Amino acid sequence: MKIFEFLILGKNEPILEILLRLVNAYEDWNAVGFSDENAAQEYFLNNKIDIVLLSSGIEDHVEKEFTSFCLKQQPDVEVIEHFGGGSGLLKSEIQHRLHLKGKI
Repeated sequence: MKIFEFLILGKNEPILEILLRLVNAYEDWNAVGFSDENAAQEYFLNNKIDIVLLSSGIEDHVEKEFTSFCLKQQPDVEVIEHFGGGSGLLKSEIQHRLHLKGKI
């Protein structure tokens, strides 16, 4: 079974913690979270990431720069903006994206 590696970037700590808990609840998903984009970039450079989740509190220019950085370093990475809607919506968003890319 493939384990999908996630990087979650968000400035709202309570929401970041919730997203980490939700993603890590699935046995084939593994997530790490960051509230600092520089630390997230450093981690991204040193690890193979399948999915980047962008959460709340990120400034527009940071979101664009981080997305561009990720896609330049790992063109196959999926970058998903997730700003709420419950755990069912999150899972559906992720599975839909992975399905479209033929990864599941």
